[in-house]
Amino acid sequence: MNSDDWNKNAGHPMQSFEWGEFREKVGNKISRVVGDKQYQIIWSRIKPFDLWFGYCPMSGMPNEKDIKILRDEAIKNNGLGIRFEPNEMKGAKIPERMVSGRHLFKPKTFQIDLTLGEDELLNRMHPKCRYNIRLAQKHGVKIGEGDIESYVKLIFGKTVKRQKIYSHSEKYHWELAQLGWVHLFKAEYKNKVIASWMVFAWKNFVYYAYGAFDDDYKNLMAPVLGLWEIIRWGKREGFKTLDLWGAEEGRGFSRFKQQFGPELVEMVGTYDLPINFLHWPFRMAEEIRWKILRILK
Repeated sequence: MNSDDWNKNAGHPMQSFEWGEFREKVGNKISRVVGDKQYQIIWSRIKPFDLWFGYCPMSGMPNEKDIKILRDEAIKNNGLGIRFEPNEMKGAKIPERMVSGRHLFKPKTFQIDLTLGEDELLNRMHPKCRYNIRLAQKHGVKIGEGDIESYVKLIFGKTVKRQKIYSHSEKYHWELAQLGWVHLFKAEYKNKVIASWMVFAWKNFVYYAYGAFDDDYKNLMAPVLGLWEIIRWGKREGFKTLDLWGAEEGRGFSRFKQQFGPELVEMVGTYDLPINFLHWPFRMAEEIRWKILRILK
């Protein structure tokens, strides 16, 4: 199947043909499986063994017929299991052979309706959010088209160190920026880049995927103005929905997004398809690894 045919049925950028090619460039194996639905699986090696674990983000939820095809593909790739995070709402039917998995995507997300007028969108915001947009404008913060150099510099020079987050590599971000549906934005203050964002534009959706800002300029409220200008850009380009890429109660990034008055949407969640008995020791090792990383953070 060529890329155009594949993309016709890809409901999310992470299921696009280009996403698979990108993940191959940064070291993964890719499988594309077609049954009643289609599934792009990203395989990661469990070093030092010739064993692999699959990840299928934002596909459909497989039915029983497709599970047999997916199991055959996993066995062919020496896979222990496949993790699914379907692009389907809570309430979707879960096949009996699927078990709850450790999420990479948050099971909830915020979405903004881009078909609404600007006045209505502003009215839905928290008053402090509207105030901070005006404050950033008053300070002379300018939002425009970004570039990968300043974006990477902010991600690895400021954001990762400040927030102590586990980020993808610089190569990952550089390669990702080359995809045709990836767009970069930046905030400038007195000719200095103080914030930068990477968004994905796919079919009717814009996804607010990654952002970075210089904490030395936090009082200028560039992130607030930046998201507002991304909303306005999405409206001008004719997109219908802005997905804010996750929501988690009590976290700062969620409070930031919530002030824009979005709708809270809950997805079906994360489920594993175990292939053989080694899936369970792998899951235990995975939990131990993340506990250690949280302690070291």
